[in-house]
Amino acid sequence: MPLIDVHVIKNVFNADQKKEIIEKITNTMVEIEGETLRNVTWVRIRETNEGDWAIGGQQLTADAIHSMQKG
Repeated sequence: MPLIDVHVIKNVFNADQKKEIIEKITNTMVEIEGETLRNVTWVRIRETNEGDWAIGGQQLTADAIHSMQKG
């Protein structure tokens, strides 16, 4: 029974987007492991405060992520 943790920065994804993440990750795992394990496939979204996550020494914020999403 898998437990999938998805780490995101707080204030980047809204409730509808989080729901979609959970549904799509669950569906992907079910494709791999079989439908009978859907009810025991756990997906957990873990939110990290803005500034507590960094890449290359640069702290990330929700605004920075939103800018990246726009391209």
